[in-house]
Amino acid sequence: MKQVRAKSPSAQLAGFLAKFTPEVAALARTSLAMMRKRLPGAIELVYDNYNALAIGFAPTERASDAVFSIAVFPRRPILCFLQSGAQLRDPDGLLEGSGTRVRHIPLASPAVLDTPAVRALMNEALERADVPFDRRAKRRIVIKSISKKQRPRVPRASPPRARRQSGGL
Repeated sequence: MKQVRAKSPSAQLAGFLAKFTPEVAALARTSLAMMRKRLPGAIELVYDNYNALAIGFAPTERASDAVFSIAVFPRRPILCFLQSGAQLRDPDGLLEGSGTRVRHIPLASPAVLDTPAVRALMNEALERADVPFDRRAKRRIVIKSISKKQRPRVPRASPPRARRQSGGL
């Protein structure tokens, strides 16, 4: 009998990203690589949800301990500040959202992650984290959930605009 090998978490994540347009997938992959460099030892908690693919960065496997996530939507990824986003000092007005905890920054380019203002926000979020990261821990990916039903991962084409008919009598 042929034995079926389960895909590794890395292979599963690659498959989830492959559902997006090549441009969005490349932006997400580069952003994830930058986050991994910035947070060695983080556990990546992956949720292939109805609305988006979310990759949380946490010091433990508990979702409530995640400090950041990259949420990938059909048009772009965003960087989410999960624990204290609403309390962060944001003199440049980069943070978007109106929830009581979470704020986010759109990632038009991975370079956004390296700007001094975003690095300062990330440093403050790490200082405020409920559980500190262990930089010596081994990085790993944990697939937490895969929704059976999902919105399309590529943007829908805009409907053509109705043309005005000129003419008359």
